[in-house]
Amino acid sequence: MHGARCISKILISPRATASIAFPFYQRTSKLKTFSSRMPSPPKLAKTAESELSADIIKQLGNPPRMREDPALTKVDSDEFHSIFTPELEALVALFKKYNYELRIAGGAVRDILMSIKPKDVDLATTATPDQMKDMFNKEEVRMINAKGEKHGTITPRINNKENFEVTTLRIDVRTDGRHADVVFTTDWQLDANRRDLTINSMFLGFDGTVYDYFYGYDDVQQRRVVFVGDADVRIKEDYLRILRYFRFYGRISPDANAHDKATLAAIKVNGSGLTRISGERIWAELQKIVIGNFGRELMLEMHSCGLTEFCGLPAQPNLTEFNRLCSDLAQFEPPHSPILYIIGMLHSTEDAMKLHERLKLSAYERDLALFITQQRQRVDSEYTSLRDYQKLCLQPFAKRDFVEQLLKYANKLELYNQLKSWQTPIFPINGNTLKSHGLAGKKMGMVLSELRLLWADSDFKLTADELLEKVPTIVELLKLESPPGSPNKKKRTL
Repeated sequence: MHGARCISKILISPRATASIAFPFYQRTSKLKTFSSRMPSPPKLAKTAESELSADIIKQLGNPPRMREDPALTKVDSDEFHSIFTPELEALVALFKKYNYELRIAGGAVRDILMSIKPKDVDLATTATPDQMKDMFNKEEVRMINAKGEKHGTITPRINNKENFEVTTLRIDVRTDGRHADVVFTTDWQLDANRRDLTINSMFLGFDGTVYDYFYGYDDVQQRRVVFVGDADVRIKEDYLRILRYFRFYGRISPDANAHDKATLAAIKVNGSGLTRISGERIWAELQKIVIGNFGRELMLEMHSCGLTEFCGLPAQPNLTEFNRLCSDLAQFEPPHSPILYIIGMLHSTEDAMKLHERLKLSAYERDLALFITQQRQRVDSEYTSLRDYQKLCLQPFAKRDFVEQLLKYANKLELYNQLKSWQTPIFPINGNTLKSHGLAGKKMGMVLSELRLLWADSDFKLTADELLEKVPTIVELLKLESPPGSPNKKKRTL
């Protein structure tokens, strides 16, 4: 059952179903198809028959090792039984009533086999989206999130209490590295073949039967992370799988440096494909990688694979600083913000802005990256005492949390703890007070900044009257010049 002959046999299986034709296929085997362009809405065409040819077989890549009998074993663990809510049992009974197969898919199966209680349970079925909608409508089951239908997912809400994502089995017959044209099928093996990693390609029946077509069970037991079949083909189907590989490696592998060499080789060849992936999706994966298990080692391996420049980071990141930061942060109580680690790889504020432009960071992440890259060179020169950092907290361009993150970044544990326990006193002057002295706008802000510094130097003891006495002198000295140390506003403008 191995090799191209096996794939051909699967593809021509009369069990496969669909509803839209692809005219470019040669007429070799018959399969009704439904075309869907993900994540864009599907372009519907008239129902017709089309054929899957050697072109499609070739696109699937070299056939992976496949089991003769995928029904490998049964589980009867606490983690397995924990997923059985009354709502799930009602959903299972409903699919059974209409003679549609339903199984647990993907990550939940992997987690159960690793003795981890799944956070989410995704389900796969032989029923098409139209068949599911007809079934749920007949049974008066409400459906939500209609957007999922474009890639075969229907979300019923059972007993008005629990939602389930149920996705029709499918294969990807055309991809551009981001989207796929899909064919709905009833063949579980075909659906497993289009998944990314072997550990994510298994199914679990509600009787506890594990269905493993591509030795994912063995890989879970060995804590091994590899792609289903040809890594090059799987990556080209969706280049985000490069980063998913590293994320799952951190979750699964017990060894920081036990990567499959062929997998890394395929990643190196396809790294530039990440330019096709949105910054938001890349950042979502990077965050999980850098704060996960082996975060430092995985980021270094990604650099070795030439990936950093496609993820918004410098092509030659500051690895010395990154290594130092990863070691030093171990002294501080977690959790640590993912952006804090990433800042260690940046050389300058220009790098911080390029990172933001590529990854579309949040306002907090962007401003923290700019703040630390601007201020870190002043640590141990301009900033040496608790008072210096207290004064920095009072600056209009510095949030207190940013100053605390700077102390973590600079490995100033004692100062960090002191600042964390400091209760910021209430500044006795406000803008309304200064209006009576003829101050407004930019001039008022500059004077307030100087008054805050004088107030801090007095151990926060100067009264409002004492501070107001100093206003004329400050106005004369400033002459409307920007105070030293204020950030470059142009760099902060987005």
